[in-house]
Amino acid sequence: MDFIDRYKGPVAYFAHAFYRFIQLTLALTVCGLYGMDLSSADQANESLDGRWIYAVVTAGLAVMIALAYLVPLSLRIPFVFVIDTVIFILWIVVFGIFGNIFIKAEVGNDPGWKKTQRMKNSVWVDLANAVSWLISAAGMGIYWATRKRRSLFTGRAIV
Repeated sequence: MDFIDRYKGPVAYFAHAFYRFIQLTLALTVCGLYGMDLSSADQANESLDGRWIYAVVTAGLAVMIALAYLVPLSLRIPFVFVIDTVIFILWIVVFGIFGNIFIKAEVGNDPGWKKTQRMKNSVWVDLANAVSWLISAAGMGIYWATRKRRSLFTGRAIV
């Protein structure tokens, strides 16, 4: 009995679903944090910054993929870890963009200090998103590399 065989069944599915729910929650948090700035810029008739749009689009993709992975049959799709790796790279880019802007930013007595502090906090949510997708990519990669492959028609023979 190997590692994968020990963790099959409903317990594994619920653990997987819970982890994807955490990813979903983190991505929705980013949608809210960056969406506030996009909404206020739109209401002020200012041009929308492409960096914020990129962050919201990345979060939207992560939301859609996390929702798709909540479906029980998503574990049977080959190479799911590749999609997780792509989303991880997108999150690292978001972290790099906003980390470069806000990590060193001073929160002083200026009128926009609340926005600056909120964005400093959102950078760490971006990093948490990136790490969560990296862990899921590694986990799904290990799962697909070590699983027992069954024959196509009967499923009885291990290939």
